[in-house]
Amino acid sequence: MSSVKLPVEKFRLGMLLGDTRYRSTTVQVIAFIIFVSVVFWLVDNTVKNLALLGKDVDFSYLWMRAGYDINQRLIPYTNDSTHGRAALVGILNTLLVAFIGCIIATIIGVFVGILRLSKNWIVAKLMSVYIEGFRNIPILLWIVMIFALLTEFTPAPRAFKGDDPEASMIFFQSTAVTNRGAYFPSPVWGDGSVYLILIFILSLAAMFLFRRYAKNLQEETGKNLPKFWISLAIFFIPSILFYFILGGPVSLEYPYLKGFNFKDGIYVRNSFIALTLALSLYTSAFIGEIVRSGILAISKGQTEAASSLGLRPSRIMNLIILPQALRVIVPPMISNYLNLTKNSSLAIAVGYMDVRGTLGGITLNQTGRELESMLLLMGFYLCVSLCVSAIINYFNRSFQIKGL
Repeated sequence: MSSVKLPVEKFRLGMLLGDTRYRSTTVQVIAFIIFVSVVFWLVDNTVKNLALLGKDVDFSYLWMRAGYDINQRLIPYTNDSTHGRAALVGILNTLLVAFIGCIIATIIGVFVGILRLSKNWIVAKLMSVYIEGFRNIPILLWIVMIFALLTEFTPAPRAFKGDDPEASMIFFQSTAVTNRGAYFPSPVWGDGSVYLILIFILSLAAMFLFRRYAKNLQEETGKNLPKFWISLAIFFIPSILFYFILGGPVSLEYPYLKGFNFKDGIYVRNSFIALTLALSLYTSAFIGEIVRSGILAISKGQTEAASSLGLRPSRIMNLIILPQALRVIVPPMISNYLNLTKNSSLAIAVGYMDVRGTLGGITLNQTGRELESMLLLMGFYLCVSLCVSAIINYFNRSFQIKGL
């Protein structure tokens, strides 16, 4: 039986919109052309207006002398450093607040979310008050209030002086909390400390490898190893042994009062403490609600089935409920981490010099380069947001059910 060849329809321009095979692609191409045209017009118009004002787009100001001090910094910096160096100091300060804030907010938020579902009426209501109190009051007010409390209700350094001082150091006389900030012991790295750090990193990697092995073994054979105690042993014992074998290469330098202030140790300003604490508490309220909704998304029958097998409530939560709830919890966490990072730009309210205070503040005012500074700020926050989203999405994929 011979096959019948159907006539091939010739392509016509009218098919770009009239034919469903080409319509979607045509609309996308038109939208892209319009978008590129609008962006080009905006950029061209901006450049022409700047030229009329006697300005041009120039980033060479980043290599000019900054001429101002930064009170808290992670890298060496003086007022003779460049504006680019000042911007880098601000970026590191922002990343430090964001990193520590996300960790603290996650820990507090998980506990708050779990306790929010407690059968104890008082505990559940207290967590409700915590959540509603922090998330319904603007974050700026919390930053200023915590900073005021740290400044007004903590002793001055002179209160630590004398034979019978009004205030004393805490944690075995190692830490001082004053109205200027907190002073902590600082590590002193001696000979052999590099090897100790290497052993510490290897112990950490070995602990994660063991936990993965124990998890796979439990899934394949049902054998449950004591992961907690073995993980602690893998993490601490090698580091402690090599610490003494190497002769104690790492020691602590304690802060001490000299004159009207403390010397040595690690000095953390109240502005950093207030900003980090306020961002953490504020964000943890939202994370707590996310955790609560994720737990409620798991069928109650699984809890009842686990209870019938004799599992304790803590084991049920750790082994059954939370691992499944993570698929619901992790995706909305991205927005909260990004909000915490962007809310750190309120640091200028308490004098903490983040990237908004350096590049988008003093540098902008001194150089008059508003457009360039704002473009760099936008690029920084965009890069941070994309990196955070990529990291959390990577972990989110590991929690998904395989094959779906």
